[in-house]
Amino acid sequence: MRRRKGLPIDGWINLDKPVGPTSTQAIGRVRRLTGAARIGHAGTLDPLASGVLPIALGEATKTVPYIMDARKIYRFTVRWGEATTTDDVEGEAMAWSEIRPTAAEIAAMLPRFLGRISQTPPRFSAIKIDGKRAYDMARAGETVEMVPRWIDIHGFDLVAMEDSHHAVFQVETGKGAYVRALARDLAVALGTVGHLSALRRLAVGRFRAEDAIALDFTAPPSDIDGLIEHLLPIETALDDIPALALTADEARRLRSGQSVGLFTHPHRNWLAELMAEGRDGGIVLAKSQERAVAMVRIDKAEAHPVRVFNTET
Repeated sequence: MRRRKGLPIDGWINLDKPVGPTSTQAIGRVRRLTGAARIGHAGTLDPLASGVLPIALGEATKTVPYIMDARKIYRFTVRWGEATTTDDVEGEAMAWSEIRPTAAEIAAMLPRFLGRISQTPPRFSAIKIDGKRAYDMARAGETVEMVPRWIDIHGFDLVAMEDSHHAVFQVETGKGAYVRALARDLAVALGTVGHLSALRRLAVGRFRAEDAIALDFTAPPSDIDGLIEHLLPIETALDDIPALALTADEARRLRSGQSVGLFTHPHRNWLAELMAEGRDGGIVLAKSQERAVAMVRIDKAEAHPVRVFNTET
């Protein structure tokens, strides 16, 4: 078996991506700085967007699907009166309007965008259609039919009116929401057109902008030291998932792929609390001596390994 090159570094880097680099370039930067063998990220940010880009190293990549489902918070600016082909400043202008909504009109409209709503993703997006990326088809001049889908909007507030042409918002979304599409649809609902002119992601689950690490993407990688000091534990992405405490022997059994019976008094009490919360039958985090051991499925007083973390003990 061919061995993977790189260092066995496990954990998360909460990166504050600047405007300019792509998410792929940000990952490459962190890879060169850390020398990690495996790396991935949770939630792409466009080059024109800044903010929280959680980057997983090593065994933390196994928890990426859980953070992808986490709520996200964005601060963004809408430019009224001009629609673009991409729904942001990168596209070409394709429609215009002289209508500029007032703060009162905007505030009255926002409740219509709360809760579960239908949203049609932008044509210039990474969604696949018949095996092709939508943005590749759109750039090639092909007809792109985007299918509406349901998304969740948990909070939507008007933050400021910079001038008659621009308004700043903060929104908390669930999985799969496009802020560009939200800006576009809000403008249409207000009787005008508009596009996204600025975007910053403030949070992805437990990862927050105020705690994120900024990197100088113009400096040589060798000139930036200490990134590994900001490494967060694997379980950072699993903050809202119940934790099951195991002994060292139980942890060894899980790591070898065996199930663990939860029959001791502490385990029975834990199971009772889990059932009271309606979480029985779900996925929980197994830990031993405060270290992540595995994601496990609880079934009939047994913990069955789903994803084992092969970290050094």
